[in-house]
Amino acid sequence: MTGAAVLEMRSITKTFPGVTALSEVNLTVRSGEIHALCGENGAGKSTLMKVLSGVHPHGSYEGEIRFEGEPVAFKDIRASERRGIVIIHQELALIPHLSIAENIFLGNEQTRRGVIDWNDTLRSAGRLLKRVGLHEHPHTPVGELGVGKQQLVEIAKALSKEVKLLILDEPTAALNDEDSAKLLELILELRGEGISSIIISHKLNEIRRIADQVTVLRDGRTIETLPVRPSAGAEPQLSEDRIIRGMVGRDLDHRFPERTPYAGEDAGQVALAVRGWTVRHPTDPRRTVVDDVSLTVRRGEIVGIAGLMGAGRTELAMSVFGRSYGRYAAGAVEIDGRETATRTVPEAIEAGLAYVTEDRKQYGLHLADTVHRNVSLVSLPGMRRRGVVDEFHERKVAERYRTSMNIKTPTVFEQVGRLSGGNQQKVVLSKWIHADPKVLILDEPTRGIDVGAKYEIYTVVDRLAAQGRAVLFISSELPELLGMCDRIYTMAEGRLTGEVARADATQETLMRHMTMSRS
Repeated sequence: MTGAAVLEMRSITKTFPGVTALSEVNLTVRSGEIHALCGENGAGKSTLMKVLSGVHPHGSYEGEIRFEGEPVAFKDIRASERRGIVIIHQELALIPHLSIAENIFLGNEQTRRGVIDWNDTLRSAGRLLKRVGLHEHPHTPVGELGVGKQQLVEIAKALSKEVKLLILDEPTAALNDEDSAKLLELILELRGEGISSIIISHKLNEIRRIADQVTVLRDGRTIETLPVRPSAGAEPQLSEDRIIRGMVGRDLDHRFPERTPYAGEDAGQVALAVRGWTVRHPTDPRRTVVDDVSLTVRRGEIVGIAGLMGAGRTELAMSVFGRSYGRYAAGAVEIDGRETATRTVPEAIEAGLAYVTEDRKQYGLHLADTVHRNVSLVSLPGMRRRGVVDEFHERKVAERYRTSMNIKTPTVFEQVGRLSGGNQQKVVLSKWIHADPKVLILDEPTRGIDVGAKYEIYTVVDRLAAQGRAVLFISSELPELLGMCDRIYTMAEGRLTGEVARADATQETLMRHMTMSRS
């Protein structure tokens, strides 16, 4: 049962140079409540939580924050943690070479007479790990854990600080279904212990499963707060469509845009053919990660690849794109019917391939550089004049994509790292579209972005196919593949296990192929 208000944020306004990120935002969270915060990328969700946790200190914003009935003015994140407010960011703040125990108590060391008490540290870490359901030894280096277990370490770290209000920013964005389910169950268990939570997520099915209330932000303003279920223990009555309507300001009757078929003379011609592609693990040559895969993508066609975590989808894509993963063992790549050398990334680009990675922050963008520099990265040779980059042309190209891709940024000189996830993804797509590829490989192109931005990305992908580009579309979201693709290949254990036409494809059919084991 939820109780009195533990948190009240009143009329919060936060501005950056040229941008009002938050305008008169209100948020109330009650004791023992799971409160979801929803909105499109750039709506202000993360900014509001940074205000609350002291990342944006008191004095840098307008408005009032009350916690446990008292006004608070946090000057930094340590001040908010001392009151029991702990934020877990989407990019986990763990040090991979340190042990679990060291990470849990980093900055909060267990000391005796000014010296770290390692016995107490290990005992306390063990109790916290047991509490979050993690069975690893406290000595284990965090870098040896998967992302799902690292999330549990972050929550154990929060519990070590006697957390009263836990803030989770996209906690399941990088997790598979099994790890996501475990994490959500843990959040529900913490609610039973009286710990309130604020969860930011684009996965509306997860919000409906665990949240008590939903507050929707749009364009930096509070739109509405809605109950998920009328009473404790009742089934959720708030629909995903109702949440979406609040987020985007309109009904999304069609989650996917109407498709315009490619009508060129070469329609139906095979643009990409992969024949007998086999790749070994980068450090263990005895292990095959892509096993004798053959597939085709025609001009104007969007072809999906479905598979569970570890099926080999990303390994296939990266190895085809300039052998940037693993050890090549066998196989050939054909572009427009001719076998093509793609032994390096420059060779792959020269052949007409483009690859939008699933990890845009690490591999797709230079986050510290500007929008216009990121857009031009792949195409710099074509922007030279007398051996020097023509900066006027570079800016002109970036401005064109800012408009055509609806990249929400005040200027192309804005640092890419400051943009929302959806707008960062549009910059990645702009970079590769300007390279004028024949074949575009998209690896989880809508991961971590909201429904409105997803629709815009889908529209761009459809437009590329309508222009005659061949698109290979990798996604973990089966409804996305069913809504976007003409054909869908399935993978399991590094092998292709099926090919399903759009007319015959269902989630059940795809899942059956995705779970096939080696005979």
